[in-house]
Amino acid sequence: MPTQLDQDIHRITQAVTAPGQMFELTEVTRRGVTMPAFKNAPPSVVHYFAHFCNEKKDELFIVDGEMRLTFGEIWHAATHVAHGLATEHGIEKGDRVGIAARNSTNWIVAYMGILMAGGCATLLNGWWTGEELAYGIDLCECKLVLADEQRAQRLDGIEHGAKVVVFGHGAPSEGLAPVWAAGDTAMQMLGQIGPDDLATILYTSGSTGHPKGAYSDHRGVVSGTMNYVCQTAMMLQLLTERGDAPTVQPSALVAVPLFHVTGEVPLFLQSFAMGRKLVLMPKWDATNALELLEKEQITYFVGVPLMSYEIAVHPEREKYDLSQCKTFAGGGAARPIEHVKKIKDAFKDGFPALGYGLTETNGVGAGNLNENYLAKPNSTGMPSLPLVDMAILDDDGEPLPQGQIGEVSIRSVCNFLGYWKNEDATKAAFSKDGYFRTGDLGYLDEDNYLFIVDRKKDIIIRGGENISCIEVEEAIYAHPKVAECSVFGLPDERFGEIPAAVYFPHPGQSLSVDELQEFLREHIAAFKVPSVMWQSEEQLPRLGTQKVDKRTVKATFAKEHLAA
Repeated sequence: MPTQLDQDIHRITQAVTAPGQMFELTEVTRRGVTMPAFKNAPPSVVHYFAHFCNEKKDELFIVDGEMRLTFGEIWHAATHVAHGLATEHGIEKGDRVGIAARNSTNWIVAYMGILMAGGCATLLNGWWTGEELAYGIDLCECKLVLADEQRAQRLDGIEHGAKVVVFGHGAPSEGLAPVWAAGDTAMQMLGQIGPDDLATILYTSGSTGHPKGAYSDHRGVVSGTMNYVCQTAMMLQLLTERGDAPTVQPSALVAVPLFHVTGEVPLFLQSFAMGRKLVLMPKWDATNALELLEKEQITYFVGVPLMSYEIAVHPEREKYDLSQCKTFAGGGAARPIEHVKKIKDAFKDGFPALGYGLTETNGVGAGNLNENYLAKPNSTGMPSLPLVDMAILDDDGEPLPQGQIGEVSIRSVCNFLGYWKNEDATKAAFSKDGYFRTGDLGYLDEDNYLFIVDRKKDIIIRGGENISCIEVEEAIYAHPKVAECSVFGLPDERFGEIPAAVYFPHPGQSLSVDELQEFLREHIAAFKVPSVMWQSEEQLPRLGTQKVDKRTVKATFAKEHLAA
């Protein structure tokens, strides 16, 4: 039965999307299907930046260590990067420009400048090894890569097709000096960039091995961002009605990587429309997070679920005033049910919340918040209003009745266009009716709440990072002493899941776990390297198809670990 919060959300949604209102709806056609879109949405991400940076030019936007910059100052910096990219590095409309760096003010300015020059912001995973970075660069045919010193060093001596420009993390005019020039490129491009132009590429670790480049046009990115803005406006209206609205500037702690969709869309991009202050953390640390939450009067926290849990159970939590923080959101992985209650008990003035979205949906999917999350802590919530159409599909792409388990599938104007130069994967990702097939198995209950029960894809989600089992297996097989291997996920209290592996060396060969892990760290990102490994003394069990029987391998070798 719908809760009072459900009823309020539907009531306010109808009000704010009505004709003449800010979030009035219209219709567009994507993949041959008519679907809702925002009538008043900016035509591109660049127009979105221009409008809100001007409207909120004097408001504080970025806090990065000792640096404090307004929306107007960030826009001014990004115009210099846009002009430098166009005039000094030859970036033209549609060119892919990679960013390979940790979170910083200059990552944000670089992202904005790339789009304002007409380029496609290509978000390389900052945790990748040099080999992985080079693969991502060549996959999406980056013309230029803006890399900080640490990532640039990883690329030294590795062949790829892009020009690498190294930037620093200081004041924008200094750190971004190699791409800094005064000029009017950004204003000129406002007349040339539209909703159908290429905007972003983000990388996704699916079940098929190497990452794929998920590309989106400006319409998709703007729609995903504005769907979050609409939801935030609805919740602000509800909090105002209840007398619980924040009394300080909206603000958020940036503890997740900006190269992931959670950091990019709901956190970073949404902040322009909200006039929200972003406080950057170069590296996750629960004590530092508590200090910043109090000092900066943070109103919103989002991270992988383990982050809010680490804050909740921190031994010194009571020392800090966190009363302004009303939401402790999680995304990227499931949150254990017992953590939901612990978080609520720890933060009397706030609520836990959970979001469900994917790289391919520009972060938009479902959400569960406040008292609804406490009532259904194992649900990812209702499909995100007003743009998301969610269905549970069978293997043939046909919708299943309410309550039946099938593949969770999402259709909206926010969805990506496809995988870069991979038509087969793009075709397989969508149903004939235009739904993106997530690879997650779940069902919708009588209240239209989504429950995810399993994964169809062979992936592990470690602290919000997707890890392809096949990719890790390929890396293990690259060791000349390995004859067979199998990679699978194990439950973990801190990360949700961790990668584990069993390997069988060639007869007569000896290979220790430490040796294999050291080898893997040279070729794949550290978070992908299995932290639990077993060496088998005999060939691994097989299925009738002669494939390794992964279920039996896991049950046999991980028996004691799973029992513990």
